[in-house]
Amino acid sequence: MTSARRPVLARFTPPQIIAALYLLGILLGTLALHLPGVQTGVNRLDSVKLLFTATSAICITGLTVSDLGDGFTRFGQIIVIVLAQIGGLGIVTFGTLVAMLAGRKVNFTERQLLREQISALNVGGAVSLLRIILLYTLVGELAGAALLALRFVPQFGLGDGLYYALFHSVSAFNNAGFVVMPGGMSQYVQDPLVSGVIALQIILGGLGFLVQLNVLTHWQNPRRNRLLIYSKLTLATTAFLLVTGTLVYLVLEWANPGTLGPLQPAGKVLAAFFQSVTPRSGGFAPLNTEALVSGSLFLTMALMFVGANSGSTGGGIKTSTFAILMGSAWNLISGRTDLIAFGRRIVPENVVRAGTITAIYTLLVSGAFFALLVTNPRLDFTHLLFETISAAATVGLSMNTTPQINDPGLLILTVLMYLGRIGPVTFAVAINARRTNKSLIDYPPERDILVG
Repeated sequence: MTSARRPVLARFTPPQIIAALYLLGILLGTLALHLPGVQTGVNRLDSVKLLFTATSAICITGLTVSDLGDGFTRFGQIIVIVLAQIGGLGIVTFGTLVAMLAGRKVNFTERQLLREQISALNVGGAVSLLRIILLYTLVGELAGAALLALRFVPQFGLGDGLYYALFHSVSAFNNAGFVVMPGGMSQYVQDPLVSGVIALQIILGGLGFLVQLNVLTHWQNPRRNRLLIYSKLTLATTAFLLVTGTLVYLVLEWANPGTLGPLQPAGKVLAAFFQSVTPRSGGFAPLNTEALVSGSLFLTMALMFVGANSGSTGGGIKTSTFAILMGSAWNLISGRTDLIAFGRRIVPENVVRAGTITAIYTLLVSGAFFALLVTNPRLDFTHLLFETISAAATVGLSMNTTPQINDPGLLILTVLMYLGRIGPVTFAVAINARRTNKSLIDYPPERDILVG
């Protein structure tokens, strides 16, 4: 008897399909940006730069080679923000939504893909979680737009004000970092409404849907819905990074005439808090990044490297990875063996995975940085390092370096944004055609190896 043919998707692993779909999304986005009426004629972009822009949108990074508000028409800006919305939800998530709206059932393979994309805890709950995510995203973005409209409509008029409010709400909630407003975000550095709404949306997008859903259900019924250890770990790490970042920025930039110096005390605190939020993958620049002191630049790059939570719209090595690494280091120093978090033991597999992710991510950033130094030898060392980490972590902050990078450098950053979005480990697994199997041979252990 002949066995039934396997479905096409079933022949590939979820990481392979996700990697391929993001490549397809980038290609289609690039073609869309080549349509007539997309660019204004001011500093028209060639195909390499349009590829870079489409990748930046799909991978929700926010890096641009020219001002989005000046170089793109309203039609072009809408294409960019739609690409960012698709990239923020996740291409697999968006595709599943289209299938559900078309009345088609989601099969098991597609549920596996969806689980991989949104970090659902099990395959069966992936579709149910998708419905909640879509509703939550819609409500969050519309609520943010309504609040921003309170400031933008009086300033820009009804039509432009509502457009700017919706555009920047979607951009912030998806951690995209695109700005089309005349004057940029720096004009609102002391505005608690605009800065507060944008910062809150960046934080929510960076927490990830799973954590937010867990917190909401726990708040509604603490006895029935316990707060997951993962949620506690990421919330604690996020709070630590936000508070520490704010305090350090305040100390370092308080008297800096190019950043916090001219602001009122309350404005300094708000700006320092926003500056602590945005490197975690937000990409909005409340302060002039080039004017930051060296210590603040280092802190910004460190925060970008850590990034946001797993399953979120942010990049970086992720907060849980950072927390596990720091906990493991403390265990080594204190002579302990088990890593304990909130009364639970972290399994060794997660410790190894955290170290592996950090090692791969470090090698990726180092390799891309070296390639940028080779292809752009006239550009500043620090500026290129900042740009490299920003692209890898899909943040979008820049020291005004992106427009100065040549085409080979832009292609390097394009690949880096793609790998940063899907994750270097996902890509490494995707290019390995073999499915992971446990070795049938149990090798004897070797302890006489010097480490460190």
